[in-house]
Amino acid sequence: MAANILIVEDEESILELIAINLHQAGFNPIRSLNAEFAEKIIREALPDLIVLDWMLPGMDGVEFAKRVRGNSATKNIPIIMLTAKSEEDNKLKGLNTGADDYMTKPFSPKELIARIKAILRRNAPELGDEPINMAGLTLDPVKHLLKEDGKIISIGPTEFKLLNFFMRNPDRVFSRNQILDKIWGNKSDIDDRTVDVHIKRLRDILKHTRQHTLIKTVRGLGYRLTID
Repeated sequence: MAANILIVEDEESILELIAINLHQAGFNPIRSLNAEFAEKIIREALPDLIVLDWMLPGMDGVEFAKRVRGNSATKNIPIIMLTAKSEEDNKLKGLNTGADDYMTKPFSPKELIARIKAILRRNAPELGDEPINMAGLTLDPVKHLLKEDGKIISIGPTEFKLLNFFMRNPDRVFSRNQILDKIWGNKSDIDDRTVDVHIKRLRDILKHTRQHTLIKTVRGLGYRLTID
């Protein structure tokens, strides 16, 4: 599934430049002109990464980054800081607030995309954008397609994300809480029974393929993907 990238940037031309390049690279850009609106966005749904301008009207990027890092639900979201400040002490200040990377303006959109991909691979390999081929199934995260021997299999967005996660981590057992954290970001209004519901839906989808027993229940522990 395409990663959701929140862009917090008050210069509309730069915001659109980043958003267009993200879209072309297969990501889902989410736009915000200030930190206050970005906070509302995060409360609705957690992004997979934040591209954050240092100099913002109202709450600046440094303060926003501190709030993200200080919240248990958002503390693990990667942040790339953008700024016109290039002095070493400013770079260190940005990184010390919890930013994972730092780029000074003007910057290359291609380099920004490359850094985003590198951070996502390191922090969330299940969000990789390369198609996965396994036991006759092909899952394409960018096109959001699941196929068996070239035939498209209908699948919902949450079940797609679940299957993407399992296919990138075969033969590993994951507890319901671990799955909640990876797929829903530990949102407080979702409990572990939700995992069971979506696992059942995923199994119902896989019944229409040769891999109908792909997702196994490991009693007392959770679930894993295993090819018979």
